[in-house]
Amino acid sequence: MGLQEWFGLEGKRALVTGASRGLGREMALALAAAGADIVITGRTQETLDATVADIKALGRQAFSLKADMADPEECERACATILADFGPIDILINNVGNRDLNVPIEDETLADWRHLMDLNITSCFVATKAIGGAMLKRGQGGRIINIASISALIANRGIGGRHYEAGKAAVLHFTRCAAADWAPHGITVNAICPGLFMTDANRAWNEKRPEVIQTFVSAVPMGRAGNPPEIGPLAVYLASPAATYVTGAAYVIDGGYTLW
Repeated sequence: MGLQEWFGLEGKRALVTGASRGLGREMALALAAAGADIVITGRTQETLDATVADIKALGRQAFSLKADMADPEECERACATILADFGPIDILINNVGNRDLNVPIEDETLADWRHLMDLNITSCFVATKAIGGAMLKRGQGGRIINIASISALIANRGIGGRHYEAGKAAVLHFTRCAAADWAPHGITVNAICPGLFMTDANRAWNEKRPEVIQTFVSAVPMGRAGNPPEIGPLAVYLASPAATYVTGAAYVIDGGYTLW
């Protein structure tokens, strides 16, 4: 096989959740550049439309569905609609997730905890069950990429909201378990663990809590935060034939932050 065959995604269709902005958008664009047609979900129609237009500008088909994937019932409905209207899906990237709240453990309400766990882990489970389950029935293998975080591996300094660390750690182990279950069926399940990337969400954090961002960057051996497009090639690799023998793995992309 030539290089294009190893890394090309022509003839494949990918679903990237939470992809109207941020890292999800960058991964959707990278997969499209590699030849895949793309389905995206998000909560804001304006940004969904903008990302769809950018994917189509790359010469690929693009579809969107406005949905709050943090709501388990809405996530189930969205997956059913996507399979019915835009399927089959060959590649699933479970990208939905966020910290949202910065509160100490002792002050976080049970309602907030449940909502944020739904955002960070239940959304991953529901989409994997629905879209991955369809891959199983189809019998032609597939690729699932779960976006965890280096927060699955460490406790972040100077910030509250430990629902995020807990939820992303659950994503990481769910990835390993699903990989073990589905490996005999040709479905690979891997995780990406990003460090600090300067997405719109983290730029907003920088406005509210600049000392948090500055403290983080000062501990990155590369001396900077990640640029969002830098995550795209890793997603392409894990979705491509080049990663056929890779499953249950967690790829850290953090400029070396977790080395110290």
